[in-house]
Amino acid sequence: MKGYDPVAYFTLSTPTPGVVEYEYVLDGVRYRFANARHRDMFKANPDKYAPQFGGSCAMNMANGTKRASDPTIWVISNGNLYVFAGIGGAERFRQEVEVNATKAAANWKTLKDTPSQ
Repeated sequence: MKGYDPVAYFTLSTPTPGVVEYEYVLDGVRYRFANARHRDMFKANPDKYAPQFGGSCAMNMANGTKRASDPTIWVISNGNLYVFAGIGGAERFRQEVEVNATKAAANWKTLKDTPSQ
């Protein structure tokens, strides 16, 4: 998430940088939050707030490639946070959210431990 607060997408509807003071590590991933409330909300329910596919680009994941994302390009759909490498990918993902999310989830199983391209 490159330091962005994953809870802020849900509560503030905008990408918001987190701060070092409110860090939390989950499964080896360091998350930063804008405030203690957001950190505590995440700790209580990380599955609700964590970005899908470890924060990798959701559209690239749907296409079978693990690529780093730009956390300022995002979509919340069906209660899930998706981030993207570019605006075009976000737009294509939105056209068929269910199909793309299903493809990405299947690809994530084999790509999650590979390096990003």
